[in-house]
Amino acid sequence: MRPNWELKHCCNHEQVVFMVTVGVCTVVILALWRTILLRPFKLVTVFLHEASHAIACKLTCGHVEGIQVHADEGGTTQTRGGVYWIILPAGYLGSSFWGMTLILASTNLLTARIAAGCFIGALLVVLFVAKNWTLRGLCIGFIVFLGVIWALQETTKVRILRYIILFIGVMNSLFSVYDIYDDLISRRVHSSDAEKFAEVCPCPCTGVGWGVIWGLISLLFLCGAMYLGLVILS
Repeated sequence: MRPNWELKHCCNHEQVVFMVTVGVCTVVILALWRTILLRPFKLVTVFLHEASHAIACKLTCGHVEGIQVHADEGGTTQTRGGVYWIILPAGYLGSSFWGMTLILASTNLLTARIAAGCFIGALLVVLFVAKNWTLRGLCIGFIVFLGVIWALQETTKVRILRYIILFIGVMNSLFSVYDIYDDLISRRVHSSDAEKFAEVCPCPCTGVGWGVIWGLISLLFLCGAMYLGLVILS
């Protein structure tokens, strides 16, 4: 079947449910932004940020010495070698990309299962290279959490796996955009990825400038996820 790129005859029931669910997730996330309830999901976003640095390092033939996620929503990835100007932007942009991927995966139960399985697998891998107990606890907690949600999906009438994957995707996308604004645009952190990237990139652009560019790309990922989600469901 030819993809409905023009979104003709939008919107059917599934498309409406998708848009409403994304809207509800956004409202809930914004309403609970400063509460402890969202802390685990924020830390997962930090985890995906650091994991993206690690993946970029490995893809450019570098070595990952360790990953840390801190309770204050910060994180570090220790790398050796690799292509530095690819590794640096991979954190923010990779995190936005994973958010888009999870949103799209939530449009179908099979892809939601695959996403949950890959997520659990990634958490298991990182569990063995984690350098602090915050990250180890996060990995164990979300492995158990996703495992329970998956078990409920398969054995009971509580079928919410798709919605959990969608919530994590929306949370990741929104937090990535906020994190870029907070760390790179609204205040100048000289140790930020954007400032370091400005130092190694020959382009005449400041760290704030790169923050704006990365922020726009992250918004593009989020809008792209919404559009492609509607195309898939059409």
